[in-house]
Amino acid sequence: MSQTKTRILKAALFLFNKDGYSNVTIRNIATELKMSSGNLNYHFRKREEILEALYFEMVAAFDQRIDALGQTAITIQTIKEDMQHSLERMISYRFFWTDLYNILRQNEAIRSHFEKAYLRRFQGYEQLFAYLNHQGLMKDFEFEKEASLLIEGMIGFSNTWLYNSLVYNKNGVELDAEQPTLQLISMLYPYLTNQGKAEFRKVMLGVLG
Repeated sequence: MSQTKTRILKAALFLFNKDGYSNVTIRNIATELKMSSGNLNYHFRKREEILEALYFEMVAAFDQRIDALGQTAITIQTIKEDMQHSLERMISYRFFWTDLYNILRQNEAIRSHFEKAYLRRFQGYEQLFAYLNHQGLMKDFEFEKEASLLIEGMIGFSNTWLYNSLVYNKNGVELDAEQPTLQLISMLYPYLTNQGKAEFRKVMLGVLG
């Protein structure tokens, strides 16, 4: 990618995060960069192309995370770290998650990928649960679809925590991924074995002191 395209994406990401995707125009981005709209249009013909470039830039790390499942040792600690890295990346691209519904409704390429990514995320959780169960850290599920309900709840939280954080952030506090990470991983706690819960508590003690 050219240096100019990289500069455009960086400026667009800054403005989208600050003002919201729907409120930023090509002209706004060009003004931020002190270039003409025509020059910017040479690299990206329309705002939607910038949106798509930023989206696929963001999800590249998520795709790598899923691809790496099972290639390295998995512990409660590594699960926590992995979740936190993902939520921190979401903060970096927060404009997407705070306007998720409208962006998916308006952009077919992003919606198509997002739907496929949902299935990959779902399967990734299934692999994770199977691994934890095999390691004696997670119990067997007691009824049909119990695992599915847990996975849907965890993905749902991941998709919406950032929007909720901004809605209830009355004092302009800087966004932090640690608290939502703890909320997310805590969803696993009732399903852990005694061994898994002991490992979980060690991780929590390391975080909370």
